[in-house]
Amino acid sequence: MLDTAMLESVAAQLMTAKQIELQGKTWPVIRTSSQRLRTARFALNGREYQAIEQNRHKPSRWGELAREGHQVVQFRDIQTGKYVAVAVDGKVQQYGKPLTPSSRRPHWASKWPVHRVELTSHRSH
Repeated sequence: MLDTAMLESVAAQLMTAKQIELQGKTWPVIRTSSQRLRTARFALNGREYQAIEQNRHKPSRWGELAREGHQVVQFRDIQTGKYVAVAVDGKVQQYGKPLTPSSRRPHWASKWPVHRVELTSHRSH
């Protein structure tokens, strides 16, 4: 389970500072060579992650939010290479976390409703 409060802090610092301070340690915020996006590696709970500013030119829902002026930061687990969470305007949503009726979706998520598909099997007799 990720510490969403810590990820919210990392996202805010990534977008506004030259370094990230977390749990008494500091990590530099650098720019990628090609797109000039902000990025930083950091450690949290014994794992290494990378925070990456969302490329606004990507044709994804996250790119669309970035084009609309939202601050979007993706979080990637360095060891697995998988994206584990996203922060939009400081609110973190973990990937792969099941939505339940009682879970609150962030305001920006309402643009993309969750579609439920019922699968049925067809057998010929």
